[in-house]
Amino acid sequence: MNDKFLKPYNPEETEKRIYKLWEESGFFNPDVCIEKGVTNKDALKYSVMMPPPNVTGILHMGHALMITIEDIVVRYQRMLGKKTLWLPGTDHAAIATQSRVEKDIAKKEKLSRHDLGREELLKRVNQFAKESHDTIVSQLKIFGASCDWSREAFTLDEKRNLAVRTAFKEMYDTGLIYRGHRIVNWDPKGQTTISDDEIVYEERKAKLYTFKYSKDFPISISTTRPETKVGDTAVAVHPEDERYQKYIGQTFNVEFCGVPLTIKIIADKHVEKDFGTGALGVTPAHSMIDWEIAERHDLPRVQVINEFAKMTVGGENILGKKVTDAREIIVEWLKSENLLEKEEEITQNISTAERTGGIVEPMPKLQWFIAVDKEFTLKDSKIKGIESGSKTTLKQIMRTVVENNQIEIIPNYFDKTYFHWIENLRDWCISRQIWYGHRIPVWYKNEEIYCDTEAPKDADWTQDEDTLDTWFSSGLWTFSTLGWPESTEDLKTYHPTNLLETGYEILFFWVARMVLMSGFFLGEIPFEKVYLHGTVRDAQGRKMSKSLGNGIDPIDVANKFGADAGRMALVVGSAPGIDTKISEDKIKGYKHFSNKIWNITRFVLSSTTDFDVNAKITQADEIISKEFNETILDITKDLEALRIHIASEKIYQYVWHTFADVIIEDSKKIILEGSIEEVTSRKKLLVELLENSLRVLHPFMPFVTEEIWQSMGKENLLMIEKWPSTK
Repeated sequence: MNDKFLKPYNPEETEKRIYKLWEESGFFNPDVCIEKGVTNKDALKYSVMMPPPNVTGILHMGHALMITIEDIVVRYQRMLGKKTLWLPGTDHAAIATQSRVEKDIAKKEKLSRHDLGREELLKRVNQFAKESHDTIVSQLKIFGASCDWSREAFTLDEKRNLAVRTAFKEMYDTGLIYRGHRIVNWDPKGQTTISDDEIVYEERKAKLYTFKYSKDFPISISTTRPETKVGDTAVAVHPEDERYQKYIGQTFNVEFCGVPLTIKIIADKHVEKDFGTGALGVTPAHSMIDWEIAERHDLPRVQVINEFAKMTVGGENILGKKVTDAREIIVEWLKSENLLEKEEEITQNISTAERTGGIVEPMPKLQWFIAVDKEFTLKDSKIKGIESGSKTTLKQIMRTVVENNQIEIIPNYFDKTYFHWIENLRDWCISRQIWYGHRIPVWYKNEEIYCDTEAPKDADWTQDEDTLDTWFSSGLWTFSTLGWPESTEDLKTYHPTNLLETGYEILFFWVARMVLMSGFFLGEIPFEKVYLHGTVRDAQGRKMSKSLGNGIDPIDVANKFGADAGRMALVVGSAPGIDTKISEDKIKGYKHFSNKIWNITRFVLSSTTDFDVNAKITQADEIISKEFNETILDITKDLEALRIHIASEKIYQYVWHTFADVIIEDSKKIILEGSIEEVTSRKKLLVELLENSLRVLHPFMPFVTEEIWQSMGKENLLMIEKWPSTK
């Protein structure tokens, strides 16, 4: 027995050394596994693309959960003998990263990006991204990620850049990408459009005002934003609302706070007749819902607020005023004209920009969009229900692959949420008014437009200033990482991928867009299964945040308790789609489990120095062996079904409460008092139980199990040992 087992297990002395051993072996790379005969070249493949963490700082416990789940699956599949690829990478996270750097520059140097200029700012952002990337990679390794670093990708590296430019051109040539005036989420503080997922809804107190546009206007309306009413072009009522039947189709000319308005009364079934007055003042240019109403009824769209959240219409009283100031002025005018009928305090969700905190202003802008309802011909289709050469839409592709179970979402109750989002999906705004990111591959010369993967040779052309939404590049992730647009061996072998594991909050923003992109460019699904993990919360169930000071740093966890303890604390009891609680006490409990495994090993090795591999097994030990094999079979079934939280609990319970508490205690008596047959049988059983326990535990607790395996003088690394047979 190795002398190290005479001392307690020390993860701090072990984990970095073990990870280095794995890296140097090359076995994270499936090609090396095939080359060295560990994996049969004709074996089944298993591939996972790591959701790329944003290069905006350090990883949090949510990332640690993601990495742990994926590493468990990958290590298990590798031990089954499959060609297993886990491809790592990071995301440039355009708005988030540029915003972070801009804040630092403003704080330290009192300068804006315009003071620095595009070239200098990008230099600073790239430096920050590189440093952040290096930190993230080191953290991934600390938590045991057994991914293939030789294939690492970055959403803004040159290969991905080519993929993005190629994708843009193909969609542009097909007519799916277009430039047009449409309503978008505008961040006045960051001076850019933002996507829905970059909006944070903050609960705030607000005033709901009920009033009429003028004394002779027949219908009252309610709003929290009276300043937008100078842009109203209609009042919408439900077609079955008897109160307003006689007004439908009529047009009224009014003067509202000095601004002449033409208001048409329209019937629209989307109006809630039982909410408020049952009438909706339609402001097409400053509300997503109202924009859609205007499209259905062919209404004018009058913009009255500019990019700096200031009024662009009205007399001296409101023209040029901030929207909040204009609101107060208009309310005072309503009061003075005896038009205000009611004023009540309510609580509402305000849309704010995640990175800047600015209040989002919906407004029409000239931007680049992807048309999700436009028909195109899908030339080569591997999607069930959509034949090659048939007409389809991006929205239909996203819907079909989940409807026909070609993609399974785990847990499946997220299907309903997914379909609801697809049904309400608008054309996707893909342009951003920032400098960091993939520059839109479009050039202008007078009235001409040129789109290609490379710039035109003629110097007279000017490139579009905008960059692309981060989700555009990350939407290509499953296949751009495998070499697309080239037809590489990796792409042929590993796509579609087997599993996407990510947080449930980005089911729509990322998952659905990957389905969209893979369907359009490859005519196939990007992955077979989507495993959605929940949010990691503190012991009281609160979301971890700086303001609460309740965050737990995964690196602190690894340093204090060991990465294995952190991994087990994260996955035991953590069902897919459900938020999970974590605390230092829970993590500490699994550090004790690491020590328990260590102590089990010490007992087995010290008690079996003379065990006979050919010893005959007694009937009693045969029963124990059979029961353990049944446990392994159960765990295997759980892992196949991605019931990772259940599998981890079962192996924990078996090792601690069956192996340690029952079998080892019973073995102490047998070794001291049993017959020669019983003793030799039990020694052989103990070695078998230990070795197979280590194999089954390895995906969950890779460091301590590999350390024990190596200390037992085994020839191979445990990470490439075969999963125990359950036959």
